[in-house]
Amino acid sequence: MSEKKFYITTPIFYANAELHLGHTYTLVLSDILARYHRLIGDRTFFLTGSDEHGDKIVRAAQKEGIGPQAFVNGNVAKMQELLKELGISNDLFIRTSDRELHWPGAKKLWHALESAGDIYKGTYKGLYCVGCEAFITEKELVNGKCPLHDTEPEHIEEENYFFKLSKYGPEIKRLLESGELKITPHSKVNEIIALLSSLTGENSLGDVSISRPERAIPWGVPVPDDPTQLMYVWCDALSNYISALGYGSDNEEKFKSFWPADIQVLGKDILRFHALLWPAFLLSAKLPLPRELLVHGFVNSGGKKMSKSLGNVLSPGEFIALYSRDALRYYLAREVSPIEDWDLTREKFKEVYNANLANGLGNLVSRTLKMAEQYFGGVVRGDATHSPSIRTKLTTIEAPGDVAGLNIPYIITNDILPRYHKHMSVSEINKAADVVWELIGHLDQFVTDYEPFKLVKTDKKAAEAVIWGLLYGLREVGQMLVPMMPDTAERITLLVGVSLVGADEMVFNSKAPSEPLFRRKE
Repeated sequence: MSEKKFYITTPIFYANAELHLGHTYTLVLSDILARYHRLIGDRTFFLTGSDEHGDKIVRAAQKEGIGPQAFVNGNVAKMQELLKELGISNDLFIRTSDRELHWPGAKKLWHALESAGDIYKGTYKGLYCVGCEAFITEKELVNGKCPLHDTEPEHIEEENYFFKLSKYGPEIKRLLESGELKITPHSKVNEIIALLSSLTGENSLGDVSISRPERAIPWGVPVPDDPTQLMYVWCDALSNYISALGYGSDNEEKFKSFWPADIQVLGKDILRFHALLWPAFLLSAKLPLPRELLVHGFVNSGGKKMSKSLGNVLSPGEFIALYSRDALRYYLAREVSPIEDWDLTREKFKEVYNANLANGLGNLVSRTLKMAEQYFGGVVRGDATHSPSIRTKLTTIEAPGDVAGLNIPYIITNDILPRYHKHMSVSEINKAADVVWELIGHLDQFVTDYEPFKLVKTDKKAAEAVIWGLLYGLREVGQMLVPMMPDTAERITLLVGVSLVGADEMVFNSKAPSEPLFRRKE
């Protein structure tokens, strides 16, 4: 196993309602990257979880007529059920209400900021958006409302603890400009630098409130040595990335082994917290910064960001029930750019499903395995590829030799796999998926060129060479789909039934599927 480690996180999801397709994309994108790094042998730790404190939770619980802990317990149970339905392979689900795992880390981080001289008490007077769980300024409003939640902010005046964010503005700007703090896509780096540059003079980067009075929000992590104040949600929430690794516990070996995070996946609406506040906390605490912030776009529905507060959410359960979780994972992997906004419609989903899964991959697997079973009883031998009676017709790559069955391994080894790994290594999931479907296209063309169903009548050895090449290609398709479509990958591998005989011979003990991988939807 590789000695290289890989630590990936999602943002922790706010436990005030069920997760929608926007959250699903975050989870699936992160899961694909985690599964890929496990596949290549990296020591991998994948974290997700729930953000359970704050004003919104208290208000939502009161509306339901129950306490906040009971309220979040119900929503967290639904979150964890969705993770199972999606096949998410997280190593840990962190909860900010977990007093044993999370609270010690949150409190240790507070003490570190305090020891650095970066916390002081003061009075906050201004605007507060409950939806954002953030204090905002007049200039951020659009027509007097928060642009993300389309609600008017509240006017608040209260005594809080403040963090000296202004102290770290210049260093954060330097880290962004030098690339030491990497943000993908790079346009987001320019966005944060522009924000920092605009916050000068009278608009200088201000210090931020990191607590709320316990009497105002009686639900959160108490400030160390001052139970009259509770940690404000972002100070509490951001620390989950290290508390989950044991930071603040009696045993910090996992923290020492996996921190800093290699990739922290997040939506663009919370970038400023992760690109300004989180690095400042870490700099103050003298902890390493994450290696990369991967910022994805919004899932739009009807042209607007999918949002619980706007009431335009689409349920992932709907697509899983009608198509399958791998069909949903496929769509999110290939049809969505990790760095751009995208719009989802039920019609578009069905069109893509039928074209690329039912008619594409599913049809190729079905007809190849049926030919293998019909003509060779499912047992197709690699040494058949040494037959000289068939010549390659594929012209996309100049393959050495004159044997059709050998052309597929050549294409895969010298073209497909290098590009697949290149894209996966830089989180270009959609481009990696395109490469997989490019191989599927090669295999379809292979059948068209050689027509093994006809060839078997005149040259059975040559037909076996062709079908061996197809099975070899499907085996590689299955391997590349492990991160994106794990159920489908496992099924293809079992159906192809590869076994190695000696050093050079590969024999397939294949079996035709009793049911199609993907049924066409009319």
